[in-house]
Amino acid sequence: QVQLQESGPGLVKPSQTLSLTCTVSGGSITTNYYYWSWIRQPPGKGLEWMGAIAYSGSTYYSPSLKSRTSISRDTSKNQFTLQLSSVTPEDTAVYYCARDTVVAGNPDYWGQGTQVTISS
Repeated sequence: QVQLQESGPGLVKPSQTLSLTCTVSGGSITTNYYYWSWIRQPPGKGLEWMGAIAYSGSTYYSPSLKSRTSISRDTSKNQFTLQLSSVTPEDTAVYYCARDTVVAGNPDYWGQGTQVTISS
């Protein structure tokens, strides 16, 4: 059973960089052919796919967020990380990490989500 757990600060100031880590257990992030995604849901809105890192280490980003987003991984810890720069209050959301079998598909495993609020 694959389990994902998000961690990181719940409050970030505007213009700073949001950084979240997803720790995966029950499976390796290098296993063919999975994609490890970051997805968010702002209050009152739908889910937004942000980007993913593949089993190979290749990265994929939403065009609307590409200029501000970076996803990396630490295979020794079986973790992958999201960094979102120059945040504004519009980046306030519940952030999820998830496992998918294609890029921006329908993930089969999700973390519980973590609330991140952008406020001074």
